[in-house]
Amino acid sequence: MPRPTKCRRVCSFPEVIEFSPVGKISGEPIVLTVDEFETIRLIDKEDLSQEECGTQLGVGRTTVQKIYETARKKIANALVLGNTLKIEGGDFHLCSGSADFCYKNNCIKRQIQKKYKTEKGANTMRIAVTYEKGNIFQHFGHTEQFKLYDIEDGKVIKSELIDTNGSGHGTLVSLLSAVKADVLICGGIGGGAQTALAESRIKLYGGVSGNADEAVNAFIAGDLAFNPDVHCNHHDREHGGEAHTCGEHGCGHGHCGNH
Repeated sequence: MPRPTKCRRVCSFPEVIEFSPVGKISGEPIVLTVDEFETIRLIDKEDLSQEECGTQLGVGRTTVQKIYETARKKIANALVLGNTLKIEGGDFHLCSGSADFCYKNNCIKRQIQKKYKTEKGANTMRIAVTYEKGNIFQHFGHTEQFKLYDIEDGKVIKSELIDTNGSGHGTLVSLLSAVKADVLICGGIGGGAQTALAESRIKLYGGVSGNADEAVNAFIAGDLAFNPDVHCNHHDREHGGEAHTCGEHGCGHGHCGNH
């Protein structure tokens, strides 16, 4: 009986989850899993050795070699044959930012954990809201602040602002996971970020606008108006190309969940 696949630890969800050639597209899309993408990033961009990459992923060097070879083959086929390359799925969970294995000295998740008190009682719900001057900021990936609300017995018992330091979509989700958020209230949000939130078991309430405090009170009362099918059309204007919405990428989910 084959051994179960060991869940791979990735730093954050990819910022861009689909690459398409200019001109005629050949065949079916090639799917690069999130853990394969992370292996390529660590070895080819961050210049980690295969042994160092394995420590970061939480797997052995032999496993890293297999993942790396498979990922490089997929990328080569996409480039040579003209296939669309999508990044989705795989056996992974998002890194907590622990210094025990992280190669980054300036990891934003550790910075956030040191700067802000993230202790949370067993009966506390923590809500994060994209925030700007009292209102809900409408583009998740560009938010410069989150406002965190701790809820107990149907009341806000504490709130505080945290800065994002200009992080992108994938890192923002890791940041929310690091501060132990249970719920995110926001305006527009892309499909990749939605997938990352699901992996981190953070409940999304998107398509919300107006005053942040009022939105949280409406959530507590069960009256929050939100869009369960929220898409982020802002993404189209930033990246150009043919019109599409972030929510149409069809991202897969990792099988490991958030450990």
